[in-house]
Amino acid sequence: MTSQTNKLPVGALTVLAAIGFTAITTELLPSGLLPQISADFKVSEATAGYLTAGYAAIIVITVIPLSMALARIPRHFLLIALILTFAASNALVAVVSDFGAAMGSRVVGGIAHGLLWSAMAPFVARIVPAHQVGKALAIVFSGNSLGLAIGAPVGTALGNLLGWRSAFVVLAASGVLLALLAGWLLPPVRRIPDAPRPSLRKAIGQPGVKTIAVGWPLMLMAHFALFTYIAPFLREVRLPDFSIPLSISILGVAGLVGIWIAGITVDSKPRRWHLITVAGVVAALLLLPLVGTALPGFALGGAAVQDLALPAALLLMFVWGIGIGAMGIYNQSAILRAGGEYRDAANGLTVLTIQVGITIGAMFGAAALTVAGPVLIPVAAAIPAAIAFVLILAGRRHAYPPGPRERVSGP
Repeated sequence: MTSQTNKLPVGALTVLAAIGFTAITTELLPSGLLPQISADFKVSEATAGYLTAGYAAIIVITVIPLSMALARIPRHFLLIALILTFAASNALVAVVSDFGAAMGSRVVGGIAHGLLWSAMAPFVARIVPAHQVGKALAIVFSGNSLGLAIGAPVGTALGNLLGWRSAFVVLAASGVLLALLAGWLLPPVRRIPDAPRPSLRKAIGQPGVKTIAVGWPLMLMAHFALFTYIAPFLREVRLPDFSIPLSISILGVAGLVGIWIAGITVDSKPRRWHLITVAGVVAALLLLPLVGTALPGFALGGAAVQDLALPAALLLMFVWGIGIGAMGIYNQSAILRAGGEYRDAANGLTVLTIQVGITIGAMFGAAALTVAGPVLIPVAAAIPAAIAFVLILAGRRHAYPPGPRERVSGP
């Protein structure tokens, strides 16, 4: 039953944000620990990357049919069950000795992931007053942005310090704790028997929804094409081994800066700053291969200049991280606005397309690694980011309109 007071259930929303953070961290964690995982399982790094790609692929296949099949299960019970499934999946990944078993465990987590994000927004809409749904969703989906910005970097640092399996053990324990908190703080919500079904068809028909449902995944495709294979790239441009965990940490810090920038501009100048941050990502990706000594004719030369290679790479990664941290908030706000009365279904559509973007991104990165070599992965990643920039530029009317402080002028 929808809350009748103006007071937001902060405890419940915080737990939901933490669950989202754990889900995103679960999805991304193998990317930062790829060298250790591939060595442990005795598979190539390209093969190990399918722990991320397979996780996303199963979501694409299962999220819509399973969401319909489980529609009658009370949402708070379903959410608790899903976080326990995450915990079980991570625990299994931490203890299995065979790569196939690890893939199977990740598939279980992927199924839970898709169901979680399809159930989250409708649940939030039922536990807060109608006029505060947007604010509540912003709180909850901040867990998504924070998971993207700092969850994987922190998990990677922990994995590098204690071993990659320990990072998954910590995630499993966190899941159990969150399930207990969810059982305590999430209010029971009964299904309304005569409630209309969210219409995916009508959501897709809303002006701007299709553009966002394509543009957002393109940015994630760009991100994961390089992020999944960041270790091989850094080794190929002959940066020191410590640059791998350092770069991931830089991406995390930059992501927080991006979230802050988006937070102070999304209600006033979202279009202008969205374009600026995405343009920054494209530029950073195109420039990254020029650092180090791996690109003949373009590489930095000379001892003094070469000393600048690592700072230059980290600066470019900082710009990249800002754009990725910011784009989640800009796109989440855009899809809720464009979806109108069908925003729940529109949000569910982006759950599907985002996972397609992540899946294709990891596979695209693997193809670039195999065909063009590690040093050109950032150039390949810049292609979908550039297409996303064009879509944002073209979506001025419905998908990415100007904010109240940029209606007279601005891109």
